[in-house]
Amino acid sequence: MIQKTMEWAKELPHTAHTQAVTIGQGVMVGGPTITLMAGPCSVENYEQTRLVAAEIARLGGRVLRGGAYKPRTSPHSFQGLGREGLEILRTVADEFGLLVITEALGVENLSEVIEFTDIIQIGSRNMQHYPLLWAVGEADKPILLKRGFMSTIDEWLKAAEHVISRGNDRIILCERGIRTFETATRNTLDVNAIALIKQTTSFPIMADPSHATGRADLVMAGARAAIAAGADGLLVEFHHNPAEALSDGDQALPLVTMAQFREEAERIGQAMGRNII
Repeated sequence: MIQKTMEWAKELPHTAHTQAVTIGQGVMVGGPTITLMAGPCSVENYEQTRLVAAEIARLGGRVLRGGAYKPRTSPHSFQGLGREGLEILRTVADEFGLLVITEALGVENLSEVIEFTDIIQIGSRNMQHYPLLWAVGEADKPILLKRGFMSTIDEWLKAAEHVISRGNDRIILCERGIRTFETATRNTLDVNAIALIKQTTSFPIMADPSHATGRADLVMAGARAAIAAGADGLLVEFHHNPAEALSDGDQALPLVTMAQFREEAERIGQAMGRNII
């Protein structure tokens, strides 16, 4: 029975309607593979970021994620290193042949982000920051557009249209969990949204199980569900010492578990006829 289920899953048209987005040399989001974008929530220093980048490269990963500008709920929380963080990301990524994804917080720092990154991330809180959407729509970079944590799917897709209206259609959507009445987890991963996006739009869709759950012990389960629903990639936080992370330590996976995470994700991916890169 299990074997029949796996064979059936491999026949599903996961990429039949998806317009894949190419990033750099040989990395395609929305193609036959599942892309893992891994790294710390925040760039804290050079040594920390290099440790993570080295492990990504060792395991065959291609994309380093990390925040240089951090829109935190509390103004007393770590707000990121800004330009210094961008420089660190670029330096270590170039050393290991990795691509960089990081968040643009506003129009005022967009030019710096464009200078140092390969993929511009629009965070949940900025999904309806229209001047920023218009500005990245004029940029020659792929855009990862996270769903607002209180936004409907229709509002999310209309935000993507704002980017497209300015000429940039290289958009990757990212389901990062929405706010519901539930308080046991940070957010609620909307697996339905992943399946619906795959069935009804041409956008590649990724999932962020780190923010969606807010708990390191649930990140793998969220990742498995997202892959099974058809996600084209995962955005996952890793830290060499989560207990001392300057931001979101509760949801960061220990760096030493990255190999195991990739292996478990690979199993689900292969059941769906896809491999992890």
